[in-house]
Amino acid sequence: MSQKCQNRIAVSGGSGFVGRALCRALREAGWTVTVLDRKTLGGDLAGLTRQIQGVAGVINLAGAPILGRRWNFAYKRELVLSRVEVTRRLIEAVAASPERPAWLISTSAVGYYQAGRRHTETDFQPADDFLGRLTRDWEAEAARAVGLGLRTVIFRLGVVLGPGGGALAPMLPIFRLGLGGTIGRGAQALSWISLDDATQAYLTAARDPSWQGIYNLTAPNPTTNAGFTRALSLALCRPAFLPVPGWLLALRFGEGAKVLTRGQEVIPQRLLAINFPFAHAQIDQAIDACLAGRVHLNH
Repeated sequence: MSQKCQNRIAVSGGSGFVGRALCRALREAGWTVTVLDRKTLGGDLAGLTRQIQGVAGVINLAGAPILGRRWNFAYKRELVLSRVEVTRRLIEAVAASPERPAWLISTSAVGYYQAGRRHTETDFQPADDFLGRLTRDWEAEAARAVGLGLRTVIFRLGVVLGPGGGALAPMLPIFRLGLGGTIGRGAQALSWISLDDATQAYLTAARDPSWQGIYNLTAPNPTTNAGFTRALSLALCRPAFLPVPGWLLALRFGEGAKVLTRGQEVIPQRLLAINFPFAHAQIDQAIDACLAGRVHLNH
């Protein structure tokens, strides 16, 4: 493989919150990044194959926002198409490529796991709901890359916290007004990861051939919705005493409200085993970094 190819990466979902930060970090690290946009991903297979021809690897971040709209039939179909079908097309393009990439890093989510218990990569219970089935199908398509000879990594991503977007962005105006609060009683688990740590994990997986298989991409200290609310309230020096009732979320998001009212306690056992250098291991550290607008793209 030429030096040019060794430095090229194709990224789907590069315009999203994580994707923008990751593409910037990849370029700063010396990679040449080809962003696979929606037109390319939804176009003819030959065009997609040309885009990934000769790249060193593919990073798959594509997916419509889980809470982008109310979960009606049409939006649930969009969630499936933007994850399962896009990943399937990527693998078909890899299979059709005369010069295949060496590796694939694909994204999944902690929604793979059942709510109400602690999970690691080796001790877990899959969820048997729409999101659980979606993540299993999503991962199954990515896992086909193994049979094509690609080193394959799948990240089960937690809630990403970073400045300028992500899960925190819509909450900040409300909390700054002192109108924030827990979702319901706030006892549901919240497994999260800072944008900095998520970006670093993708960068490391791209460079290090020892990374393969399933990884929980979450901070080592999950919190609860109440713990998150308390940390954000303290960081902003604002009260947070107005809980959001579950029925109100159900009116807004339908079945999707379960994403907010239930939660999975997820431990990144494999990252801990290799002493991954988390920049933000505690929720208050991550929130402070978000409010200060700090993102360190290299540990």
